[in-house]
Amino acid sequence: MELKIKKVNENAIIPKRATQGSAGMDLCACIDAPLTLAGGETAVIPTGIAISLPSNEMGAFVFARSGLAIKHGIGLLNSVGVIDSDYRGEIKVGVINQINESYTIEPGERIAQLVVMPVCLLDPVEVCDLDNTARGEGGFGSTGTK
Repeated sequence: MELKIKKVNENAIIPKRATQGSAGMDLCACIDAPLTLAGGETAVIPTGIAISLPSNEMGAFVFARSGLAIKHGIGLLNSVGVIDSDYRGEIKVGVINQINESYTIEPGERIAQLVVMPVCLLDPVEVCDLDNTARGEGGFGSTGTK
């Protein structure tokens, strides 16, 4: 199968996997000049691309790059971005500088990763009761002491 990718900005970099075993394709900043984020600052970074997924049983998901997060504190505003199969607009990445030290995003820098995964299209059905399990309604921390 193919992931169709359209450049919506001539300076866009087509995503690719860093290695054959990479699950994600690197998304790059499609900006004209460096952008410095002070600690706690946010920005929405364009990638210059739009995609077409091959099926409505697939979604594309934008994840943080671990190197940017661990080394520089740059994460995603919404933890994981969801791109629906019928969206055809430009992919943009909401980022946040989570530490006090400023960080500069350079044009063409790898800022996130795009992973395509299957999604289950279940029909929601309202019911009066759910089946019982050993855990039941036990929430946070209910399955162990640590």
